[in-house]
Amino acid sequence: MKILFTFPGQGTQRAGMLQNLPDGDAMLSSVRAVLGDETDSLDTPEALKHTRAVQLCLLIAGVAWARELIRNGVAPDIVSGLSIGAYPAAVIAGALAFDDALRLVALRGDLMEQAYPHGYGLTAIVGLQLNRVEQLVAGSNTYIANLNAETQIVIAGRDEDMAAVAHKALEAGASKATRLAVSVPSHCALLDKPAVKLAEAFQSVTLSRPQRAYLSGSTGRVLWEPQKIADDLAFNMARTVQWQDAMVAANQRDAKLAIEMPPGSVLTGLTHLAGWQGDAICMDRNSVEVAQHLMKRLNR
Repeated sequence: MKILFTFPGQGTQRAGMLQNLPDGDAMLSSVRAVLGDETDSLDTPEALKHTRAVQLCLLIAGVAWARELIRNGVAPDIVSGLSIGAYPAAVIAGALAFDDALRLVALRGDLMEQAYPHGYGLTAIVGLQLNRVEQLVAGSNTYIANLNAETQIVIAGRDEDMAAVAHKALEAGASKATRLAVSVPSHCALLDKPAVKLAEAFQSVTLSRPQRAYLSGSTGRVLWEPQKIADDLAFNMARTVQWQDAMVAANQRDAKLAIEMPPGSVLTGLTHLAGWQGDAICMDRNSVEVAQHLMKRLNR
């Protein structure tokens, strides 16, 4: 029986999310050594209007909470992250150094925002199958971005184009069509060029073979080779998220406890929708003691 740690993507961020981190002083001190004074305002409402700050906050929070669980004896066998969540997953897997992750994520956020400073983003469509959403997207200048669950699909593109598709989706029977708190058109061909620039930056970073299974949220496959993990991290901004496939793969690898790092509980809900066979909790709503209890129960 194995434990899976999951790390959320953009849209889950909230102001003040770095204020009560476990071992927060030490964590933010290590961040400040890389990012300088920017560290002190990363989770302010003004900063979180920008992709760079959002992605850095998700990286920092994910690593801090995962390390806290590990310190308390709850260690993952498998790690997986959605979009930016792949970076804290790679750090906890032992494949990517935290200081390198900070620099790469800062660059990732800058590249994405510079490519699309405004007017673009993501919209989640709930209640329709993929083939129906594909029909609605055809010719709309929008793209399939995330396959989060069988009937939860995210599209990317320009705001007005997504709004038109969302209207058609609701008319076609979708239960929801929600513009997400993401200001860039992630996980589609619109980000091919920024991804290539990020891949160039990865050439100056040395990754290691992970100590824990790194499960790609883009392919649903476990990756062990450092170069393949670097490729996965660099290009995941432009690749469709295959979260449902990733959770099925984790189940097939005998993972029976999924623990989502803060902030939010989105991935916990999606994990259940993927037919998860064990327990799935989020640390936003549960204590370390609850995670310890579930781990002990898992190992009986």
